[in-house]
Amino acid sequence: MTATVAAGPAAATAAAPRVSVARGYRFELVKLVSQWRIRLLVLACWIAPALFVAAVSQQSSLPVDTLFGRWMHATGWAGSLVVLGFSGTWALPLLTSVVAGDVFASEDRLGTWRHLLVAVRSPRRIFAAKALASLTVILLLVAGLACSGAGGGVVTVGNQPLVGLDGHLLSPGDAAVQVLLAWVCVLAPTLAFAAIGLLGSVALGRSPMGLLLPMLVALTMQLAQMLPLPVAMRLALPSYAFIAWNGLFTGPAQLGPLFIGIVVSLLWAVTATTLAYFLFLRRDFTDLAHDGSGRRAITVGALPLAGLLVLTAVAVAPATSATGSGIEQDKVQRSVATAFAHLYRLQTEQLNRPDVTEAQLKASAACTKGSVRVAADGPGNDWRCVVSWHLPDVEATGSAIYQLDVTADGRFMADGDGPKEVNGYFLVRTPTGDGPNPLWQFDGNVELLSTSKG
Repeated sequence: MTATVAAGPAAATAAAPRVSVARGYRFELVKLVSQWRIRLLVLACWIAPALFVAAVSQQSSLPVDTLFGRWMHATGWAGSLVVLGFSGTWALPLLTSVVAGDVFASEDRLGTWRHLLVAVRSPRRIFAAKALASLTVILLLVAGLACSGAGGGVVTVGNQPLVGLDGHLLSPGDAAVQVLLAWVCVLAPTLAFAAIGLLGSVALGRSPMGLLLPMLVALTMQLAQMLPLPVAMRLALPSYAFIAWNGLFTGPAQLGPLFIGIVVSLLWAVTATTLAYFLFLRRDFTDLAHDGSGRRAITVGALPLAGLLVLTAVAVAPATSATGSGIEQDKVQRSVATAFAHLYRLQTEQLNRPDVTEAQLKASAACTKGSVRVAADGPGNDWRCVVSWHLPDVEATGSAIYQLDVTADGRFMADGDGPKEVNGYFLVRTPTGDGPNPLWQFDGNVELLSTSKG
């Protein structure tokens, strides 16, 4: 009986023409987009961000705890960046789980591997077709998130300048370019998690863990990013590229961490895809009861990726001279002083006062953390900065106090603590209506590596 069953597919295979990768890709793409959950995801990604941005932009209270959330009343480009921050944390890992994490496992559930092999006649072409089809759908979903968020913001709020993370003002054209680059940069970590999804789908078969693997890995890495890890270990995680796009919105741009994050993500994508390909070619398709191998998933899947994490961390440390958390007193002081100087000019313009340049202000900051007996480095909500500046033709030195909450990834939120007429809460006139004093509260970014030159 076994010989008869084996001979049937073999004879059919010998008579059937070869199916090219292009035809297999079209077939797999049609199978994916015909699924109701994929259609719902496409619809949600192309509509939901625009509705969200439009609704939030009309509210009196904004998500100020989200990066660029405080500027959603001022410019439509801030809404797209709020969507990007949420997508990097939750949406993109979830999308890779649903699409890439199920592209091979669905054949196990339906028991259609033998029919597919008879038609295509090549496991290599099957793997390529499925990987390319899932990648196409994921890119379509990411494009929907980007276009919908940006479109909803610009239509609702307008094409206004955007305040960067160091307080400098980006023109609408520059803001559009930087927002587009930020979305392009997060494609690298998205590919990494999509590759992890392919690996889980191949290695774990019908097991739900294969479907959930990218989301679980992303959640684990997000929790790790919240810990005070050494900067080299932080940069070695592919999830850091979901954060490093922040550096595009400073002047000069903080490109070092972003470049490392993209390279690390692409290394993970190539490694995980290669492992999935190796496992797929070694699979015994004659065993109808095959449901993945837990031991093989660990030895061929998890261990090589863990080794890649260690190797990249070891390589990043000497190449960047990165030590400790990367959050140091000098870096915090420089970031706060720069942001204050830029925002002071913005406040001056909004209050119709005589213009002043950053060079004339000569702003500087003196920051401490906790008490004088605590080293001023590392994340925490106990940072305190005193900013000093000079105005032309004024002998007295101005000063303002800020309380800082610095997170482990280098982002900080500065809260004005007086004097009230400088960094207290009051409304100022802006081109889009009355808004809070720009020096009252503002976000910033401390580069974990040395200051970029470009």
